[in-house]
Amino acid sequence: MLTPLFQSYKNAYSGLSKNSWCLSLVMLINRSGTMVVPFMSVYTIEKLHFTVIQSGWVMAFFGLGSFLGAFFGGKLTDKIGFYDVQVAALLLGGLQFIVLGYQHTFLSISILTFVLSICNESFRPANSAAIAHYADDKNRTRSYSLNRLAVNLGWAVGGGLGGFLASFNYHLLFWVDGCTNIFAAILLLTLMPRSQIRKSVKDVVVSIKSAAAHTDGIFLIFIVLNTLFSCCFFEFFITQPVFYTIQWHLGSRFIGFLMALNGILIVVVEMVLVHKLDGRRHPLAYISIGVLLTGLTFVFLNILPHNAWIAVLIVVMITFGEIIAMPFMNSFWVSRTNNSNRGSYAAIYGMSWSAAQIIAPAVGSRIITSGGFNNLWWVFASICLFVSIGYYVMKKTMLPTNQIAINQ
Repeated sequence: MLTPLFQSYKNAYSGLSKNSWCLSLVMLINRSGTMVVPFMSVYTIEKLHFTVIQSGWVMAFFGLGSFLGAFFGGKLTDKIGFYDVQVAALLLGGLQFIVLGYQHTFLSISILTFVLSICNESFRPANSAAIAHYADDKNRTRSYSLNRLAVNLGWAVGGGLGGFLASFNYHLLFWVDGCTNIFAAILLLTLMPRSQIRKSVKDVVVSIKSAAAHTDGIFLIFIVLNTLFSCCFFEFFITQPVFYTIQWHLGSRFIGFLMALNGILIVVVEMVLVHKLDGRRHPLAYISIGVLLTGLTFVFLNILPHNAWIAVLIVVMITFGEIIAMPFMNSFWVSRTNNSNRGSYAAIYGMSWSAAQIIAPAVGSRIITSGGFNNLWWVFASICLFVSIGYYVMKKTMLPTNQIAINQ
């Protein structure tokens, strides 16, 4: 007799297509090797003796390349298909990571980092389109949650392994990151042969003319709100270690535990919770709740006592906000697409997150400089409240027919 808890997990993971599992496995392998970017600033300053400004420019080039990579990846996905874009991005990205490890000048590292990030980020919209292609309305949100689980688990493995390898030789990071990319490409070619992909894509019939993502007004409003929320979300994780160290005087080991706790909760909770919630309300309702919960964590940073237990509570709350909002963000934008325009939608959605990664640290640092951390948290709590209301108003003003894909 299955226990209720075990049955919940079994139900959450059942019914997903074989290809959804394959895509998530490829993502897990790919993200498990992600260790160059997290340690890039330390590597360029400590080993290559770059200035802090030069190191910042290298990361800025990476952010700009990611933004452009999402755009070009989406365009190519609609033009040549998600399969070829994924394989090419993984293979070329893997080779470029290895080559990057042999660069030593500011100019060469900046140029190659920019090119690499374009290639690396082009994988995301293609992968998103592939997940949507192999999912149906009943399991689409869970399919994206499974992919998010793979990303978070991979980041946890990559971060831990990267720190271990860096203690011996930073050069190993580039080889491992490159080789895992190449291995992920080989795994994709093996588990999902190209002949099967061609057949499945060919069999899809689009009954009406595809709408362009940039002409979908509701989607564009969604993207504006998502960008604002993304800035808040990234700011929390960018600033949290510094804030806890300076303001709350927490140790580095405990701060590391807090960062790991986010990924652990996502792996343990998200699939089951999404399975329970999916289909009961409009995706925008869940997004609004998740964003509001995230905003509440910023308020708590200002009004609750400064101790370790409150820090744990804050991380738990923002993680649940992420779990409630982000899977349904994917299901919402995907519901407005078909197989001919999904890459463009995925590109703009990815560009929204990439833009936030550039905007958040720039805006956040200015607010901290002028008004301190308290002002920072109040500003981002207010933004989250605005975004939450915006999503709620979107839900109320949309016609019932808009809950179904407008392009299908």
